Amino acid sequence: MNIPKFPLARYIDNILDYLTDHLAWFTKGASEIMSTAMEYAVDALLAVPSWLFILVVAAIAYKVVGKRMALGTMLGLFFLENLHLWEPTMETLVLVLIATVVAVVIGIPLGILAAIFDGAHRVIMPLLDFMQTMPAFVYLIPAIPFFGLGPVAAIFSTVIFAMPPAIRLTSLGIRQVPADLVEAADSYGCDRRQKLLKLQLPLAMPTIMAGVNQTIMLALSMVVIAAMIGAGGLGGEVWKAIQRLHPGKGFEAGIGIVIIAMILDRFTSKFGHSKTND
Repeated sequence: MNIPKFPLARYIDNILDYLTDHLAWFTKGASEIMSTAMEYAVDALLAVPSWLFILVVAAIAYKVVGKRMALGTMLGLFFLENLHLWEPTMETLVLVLIATVVAVVIGIPLGILAAIFDGAHRVIMPLLDFMQTMPAFVYLIPAIPFFGLGPVAAIFSTVIFAMPPAIRLTSLGIRQVPADLVEAADSYGCDRRQKLLKLQLPLAMPTIMAGVNQTIMLALSMVVIAAMIGAGGLGGEVWKAIQRLHPGKGFEAGIGIVIIAMILDRFTSKFGHSKTND
């Protein structure tokens, strides 16, 4: 069939060019602020002796999770320090935490909106399906013209990639609150805000924390991909090992990402379980 091709690529290029031209003042300012904040955060973490940082994190792990978690955290972080990957580890930790905070700050309100209003739910859920099925590499494309190469572009693409679970599970948790409890709150005269803050969000907190946990895991999975646009950190070490055909060094950096993922996963999982027990 001789049907003209729909010029989707040209339309997307025109949209990106328009946004880049008209939002350059904002993206450049945001990029400078974010990059400066990241540099200060990394420098602050590196100013702390590695052994002290490890002991503090292990103590927090012991308090929050238990002895086995504290021992595993201590051994894992000491192992990374022994591999001379301490600085990339701190860079990765800062990047993941900033991206997770931004994704959660945006995602949870959107999830609440999707849970409360059916119209918002019908609009947001297909967008999440689109975001979760889009290949991760595609998110690097708009990040470069907006923020250039570097960690800020990596944070932007990581936030877009990692946000859907926070939105989806927040909405799911609120919608799964038993209807009889919601009806009881209505019968006692609770308005929408009271019902949300005192009933729905507390009961949905374990599911919301599962969304936060998945957001962190997706952010870590994006670390290596984002290294292609200058993210640095452990992902940057993996990317350099691929370019230089150094499989051993790439495996070392990959183990570092796994260790960070396991530590953050246990922390957030335990927090969600404690909310369930409460």
